[in-house]
Amino acid sequence: MTTPKGTALVTGASSGIGAVYADRLSRRGYDLILVARDGKRLDSVATRVTATTGRAVELFPVDLTVKSDLQRVERILQTDNRITLLLNNAGIGATQPLIDSDVETLDNMIQLNVTALTRLARAVAPAFVSRGGGAIINIASVVALAPEVLNGTYAGTKAFVLTLSQALNHELGPQGVQIQAVLPGATSTGFWSVAGVPVSQLPSEIVMSAEEMVDAALVGFDRKELVTIPSLPEASDWDAFEAARRVMVPNLSRSTAAARYKS
Repeated sequence: MTTPKGTALVTGASSGIGAVYADRLSRRGYDLILVARDGKRLDSVATRVTATTGRAVELFPVDLTVKSDLQRVERILQTDNRITLLLNNAGIGATQPLIDSDVETLDNMIQLNVTALTRLARAVAPAFVSRGGGAIINIASVVALAPEVLNGTYAGTKAFVLTLSQALNHELGPQGVQIQAVLPGATSTGFWSVAGVPVSQLPSEIVMSAEEMVDAALVGFDRKELVTIPSLPEASDWDAFEAARRVMVPNLSRSTAAARYKS
């Protein structure tokens, strides 16, 4: 028997990474609140989860770029004391350069990848702090570290997710709230077709299955990693990257300009 772990609210849960997380979290003992636009596919995910694990599943077919829908989910996070984990997975991407992109599509991406994610984290954080526990998993992307890849606005949204996660860990970690930012590489999901490049056109050696990605990310979660990069062979590479950043921090704001900028 799996020990009950409370309820996980999962956004973008109707397919791909979110649907795999729904399966894996239910197997770990979480009941689920699943959020996505496609109610029919959400229902299919819920049917599979219930048949496999017997966990309770609630469905919210809403569009997180619509403010009234987003506020519905915020109220759930603020008031449902069963919730012990928020998985911010909902997001969309793009592959075209900025000047070839539709500005309304970019704005919609920012609304989902940045605004909705931030508001949901803000909604649940006070409850987690008051209870001295809870977890927020934010799905970012390796493009947070490689903005030259794909669309620059998409990379910018995922860099925001990484930075916000690091800040949340600083603010909420000492109060018992676990934060994890997951940075997948190319993952075999419907994301790519929506972004404009079918996954079949990518080199197979860079594409990971959603199942392997989520399983690796959950190992990182169990190890209390703040940043999990499932594809990265050596954790020491990330440690060195982060150490270099921290070395710069004391010198990023000073009363005088650096000598190289003085004639």
